[in-house]
Amino acid sequence: MSSVIGAAALYLTMLVMVRLTGRRSLGQLSPFDFILLLLIGEAAQQALIGDDPSFTNAFLVILTLLMLDIALSLLKLRVPSLQRLIEGVPTVLVADGRPNESRMRMARVTVEDVLQAARTTRGLTSIAEVRFATLETDGTISVVPFSATRGR
Repeated sequence: MSSVIGAAALYLTMLVMVRLTGRRSLGQLSPFDFILLLLIGEAAQQALIGDDPSFTNAFLVILTLLMLDIALSLLKLRVPSLQRLIEGVPTVLVADGRPNESRMRMARVTVEDVLQAARTTRGLTSIAEVRFATLETDGTISVVPFSATRGR
């Protein structure tokens, strides 16, 4: 029974800490947010079923990770080049209906990946219908179609 109470206490503590730090929704996780989530999960797991059942230790580890994340996010706001270094920059994969093969190869993205994004987000079926396709820093591919007045 103590492990159930401990799990509930750790859950509530983590919920409060994550809410206070203003975490983004899961759909907007950056690679660093994902790593933070994994590290927090490992710290919580060690407290719940590991050799060291110290909730105080888990609390301190999780709090430290969240505070480091907040400090890094504030630093990224003040130093834009750090933001670009850590999170990268968007990469244009298709311009005016023509795939940029070298950028796609570097990003490990295929024409089929771009077409899938074009179909699901814009209903496009051909790469020739894509004015721009950009690999965003969060890993999604945004697609801008040619306007309906193209060719007029």
